[in-house]
Amino acid sequence: MCGEKTHGLQAAGHACLALWHQCISFTPVNKKVLVITYYWPPSGGAGVQRWLKFVKYMRNFGWEPVVYTASNAEMPVIDKSLEKEIPAGITVLKTPIWEPYDIYKKFTGRKKEDRINASFLNEGKKGGFTQKLSVWIRGNFFIPDARRFWIKPSINYLVDYVRQNNIRHVVSSGPPHSMHLIALGLKKALPELNWVADFRDPWTHIDFYDKLMLSPPADKKHKRLELKVIAHADRVLSIGTQMSDEFADILFNKTGTRPDKFRVITNGYDREDIPQSKGEKDRKFSLAHIGTLVKDRNPDVLWRTLRELVNENQAFEAQLEIKLVGKVDVFVREEIEKHGLSRYVRNIDYLPHNEVIAEQQRSHVLLLLVNNTKNAKGILTGKFFEYLASGAPVLAIGPEDGELAGIIKETGCGFVSGFNNHELLKQQLLKLFTGQLPARNEKAAQSYDRRELTKKLCELLNGLN
Repeated sequence: MCGEKTHGLQAAGHACLALWHQCISFTPVNKKVLVITYYWPPSGGAGVQRWLKFVKYMRNFGWEPVVYTASNAEMPVIDKSLEKEIPAGITVLKTPIWEPYDIYKKFTGRKKEDRINASFLNEGKKGGFTQKLSVWIRGNFFIPDARRFWIKPSINYLVDYVRQNNIRHVVSSGPPHSMHLIALGLKKALPELNWVADFRDPWTHIDFYDKLMLSPPADKKHKRLELKVIAHADRVLSIGTQMSDEFADILFNKTGTRPDKFRVITNGYDREDIPQSKGEKDRKFSLAHIGTLVKDRNPDVLWRTLRELVNENQAFEAQLEIKLVGKVDVFVREEIEKHGLSRYVRNIDYLPHNEVIAEQQRSHVLLLLVNNTKNAKGILTGKFFEYLASGAPVLAIGPEDGELAGIIKETGCGFVSGFNNHELLKQQLLKLFTGQLPARNEKAAQSYDRRELTKKLCELLNGLN
């Protein structure tokens, strides 16, 4: 009897063990990926959206993100509404960063509580000598950017963390490009790491690079660091094709090789951000620009065309409203005044992200103004995809053969007019005013859903195993 009992217990044990193996074979075990990003909630603005949304959906595709960010970063804006987007239980590592912004604020006569804009923006007055000098110091002494002092402490901290937690994948999100140098240091210390360098904007090809007033040695150092990053990263990810090709060309021109490491995943929109029931449209014919409006983005052709339509078309004049949501450069305000359009402008200060979505949906037309710079054909802002999701027609001013124009044509979400194409812009404005909208392609628009884009990202990571 005792032998039978022992045999029965063994059989039951084997059955339980088999059942346990069966269970774990069907239970997805999320692989960990370290995400190095400077912008993270409660920081608001465009820089935070891409990786906040990737992190939000990565668990759906078998990946567990671990976020590394600064505990006391200089945030251009605060948007606490974004904190609810962070998935429950996500590990967010924070360490202190020293940045020279207190010195900069004193030097330029700013208050300690003033926030530093990420772009070249002058809200109250045109930049003087001290502003120009501070830009020169920034470009020549803080390479690649003002977060450079966080690089070594972060590498020291993360090397131990990565080893202790068996992390094999790391993603760096830039700008600021110091994030890529943190990942580069990790890669050198731990060569087995799989590293994806994700560029939301270019480095030495960014539109304001020439404005940094770089000395030859500083320019050389920027380019040397950029080359190191794209050479050592296992994948170089960009938000557009032109940017990706530019990085591939940099490597080819220096090494004569073009490895298969360059990938594109655009920005997108999150369907969960879009209210199911749309509210009423603005009472007037509203043209809304949402976001920072800097000098290089000033649409002189738009102001001239609107002035002409106001003079010629009484109905248009009676209904026109120009909504500027966000920070506006003093140069742009002066241009609007010069064209006699100030009376039609409604200024709205920075809004939390959830309120921005509602403002987009209320607007009759969403203005997308591309920087009139040498890389304009490759500019593909994250804001466009939220415009796309809102359902309101988009009116873009930029290259008619650029990447943005291609997606607008693909999705049928609006019109594009060149920087100086006055006649075409006038026709498009009148079509929008009279309700003559292009045929929208919803299937094409859905390919830019954040879930679909996160799936592509995770497939990229899977390919590095």
